[in-house]
Amino acid sequence: MLSTRRDVLPPAYVHELELLQTQVSPEPWSVIEPAIIERMGRPLSDVFSRIDATPLAAASVAQVHEATLLDGTDVIVKVQRPKVLNQVNQDLDIILRLASWLNKTTVWGQDLGIEKLAKGFANSLEEELDYRIELGNMRAIEDSLRRSGKFSVTVPHIYPEFSSERLLIMDKLPGRPVSSAGKILAELSDKERKGLATTLLGATLEQIITDGVFHADLHSGNIFIMPDGGLGLLDFGAVGRLDPGTQTALGLMLYSIDQNDSAGAGATDSIIELLGRPENLDDRAVERAVGELLTRYGGGSQSYDGQKLFDDLFNLVLAHRFSVPAPISAAFRALASVEGALLVIDPTFDVVAVARNDGNRLMRSKLKSTKITDELQRRAMQILPMIDRMPRRINKITEDLEQGRFSMNMRVLENPSDRRFLTSLFQQLIVAVLAGAAVLGSIMLITSEEGPLLTEGIHLYAFFGFVLLFGGFVLSMRSLMLVFKRGVDG
Repeated sequence: MLSTRRDVLPPAYVHELELLQTQVSPEPWSVIEPAIIERMGRPLSDVFSRIDATPLAAASVAQVHEATLLDGTDVIVKVQRPKVLNQVNQDLDIILRLASWLNKTTVWGQDLGIEKLAKGFANSLEEELDYRIELGNMRAIEDSLRRSGKFSVTVPHIYPEFSSERLLIMDKLPGRPVSSAGKILAELSDKERKGLATTLLGATLEQIITDGVFHADLHSGNIFIMPDGGLGLLDFGAVGRLDPGTQTALGLMLYSIDQNDSAGAGATDSIIELLGRPENLDDRAVERAVGELLTRYGGGSQSYDGQKLFDDLFNLVLAHRFSVPAPISAAFRALASVEGALLVIDPTFDVVAVARNDGNRLMRSKLKSTKITDELQRRAMQILPMIDRMPRRINKITEDLEQGRFSMNMRVLENPSDRRFLTSLFQQLIVAVLAGAAVLGSIMLITSEEGPLLTEGIHLYAFFGFVLLFGGFVLSMRSLMLVFKRGVDG
């Protein structure tokens, strides 16, 4: 992810991180060949007329080899490194433990839902390691692009009969990845480069807002510039999915930015719909903050830095203690990574302006009369069962009222925050009482001159008193810590 953020890290660091996309030290052919044979379940000669032992590219999880099928079709063999699964499991264990610790010890970790984010990331990474899921993702994205028909974006054909959980065989895409297409880009005119960037961003936003199935890892190594002037996409292990309500909320947020809704009401409702409502949310404060953002980034012809917009949105989320669900995190991850690729294709590309225009276009498309009718019908079908049960429930309530059987059940301390407050209060009380009792008891023992002498001038009871005094001191410090911790947690 950091390899796409040229605005965050110096060029030297970005270059080294980009090497992890396609130029990691490969596994030797003596290790890869038996892995391919095992995962295909047949000899290489039964499938390929030729396979190159030298990898075309090698990433941290897999490496790819050029090959030719028996019918003469040039293909790519993507094979997972044999030992990578254990390494990924160890790394995920570290991430989950760290997230759990941050969730317990920091307020911002709890507000952001960092433990859920880490679990969502872990689930996503586990899916990336199962190439059967990637095969289904490729088909879903291919169908989405075919239905749209607006963008010259190619997804390679897959061969499921030869693929498996750890092996993927697909058509070879012509052209070069954006990360190593500097010479090709230099030969293009400014208009052509802007057209490529506009196509990439438009296709990404349409996948997110209209289809709800999108490529979530669009770094420059996964985007190809084709000889025909189009684009190609690779590596569909990370694909995000959004429900219709979330798609609409994201679209409305972009629509509000383009319409310069300086009051911020529509965008505020979209953010709450996307992220959920935190406890004790100040709606007016959120509206004011969102209104300031929209005034800064909405309307006008001035160009803005897309990463600055993401930073301001993230600061707003933290300031008002929103949590970020994993699907929303995947969508923002996709937009953040694609911006890095867009700026490689065209360094002058105005990401915010084009995103505003596309968001406006996509929302107007969703608001067409036929789509509104379909949406109303869908909503009506959802509430029909409730309407069907309502007369029976109203009749039962009126009968219970008439016959004096009507009652209401209320659970005291149902809210977890109320239970945590009382538990904390009792902990403080018990520790304080124990600390006070220990200090009083120690004073009585220290001042007592009874009991056998341990040394000249020190009685046994006095020795026990000093030990008890130390225990009382520790309990007092514990009580103070609970008070300060409760103050920080609110």
